[in-house]
Amino acid sequence: MTRVRLGDKAPDFKLMSNKGLEISLSDFKGKKNVVLYFYPKDESPGCTKQACKFRDNYEKFLEYGAEVLGVSSDSIESHAKFSANHNLPFHLLSDSDGQVRRLYGVSSTLGLIPGRVTFIIDKEGTVRHIFASQHDAERHIDESIKVLKEISGHS
Repeated sequence: MTRVRLGDKAPDFKLMSNKGLEISLSDFKGKKNVVLYFYPKDESPGCTKQACKFRDNYEKFLEYGAEVLGVSSDSIESHAKFSANHNLPFHLLSDSDGQVRRLYGVSSTLGLIPGRVTFIIDKEGTVRHIFASQHDAERHIDESIKVLKEISGHS
């Protein structure tokens, strides 16, 4: 499995979202920074806290010129329910066969639990930050905001 590193060009992908749209990373190139976060499972306690904190800070992400994309192997239907249950304003992408997870080198914890990793990708498609923490789900949002502030030149 290859591993995406800081400074790499983020690999492009195309996945279906909970909103019935086909989303590609290249859709955002030259337009928006992207917060691409991989998470284990819809409706699990840690993933719900993480998604809700992304939701609660979504305006900040927009202010810093970023779009949030959540990725797990759950189905589009599962994502749609999860999104509706928690009023999530961003896309949840279904990576049902784990191809994009492998493309980015997001490994599993103990070989069982899909990894929780966030990539900050700038408008030119370069990976500017990678944060991995299975247990500190909410810190992914704080890390993302900090890096986006720097990228966008906000103080």
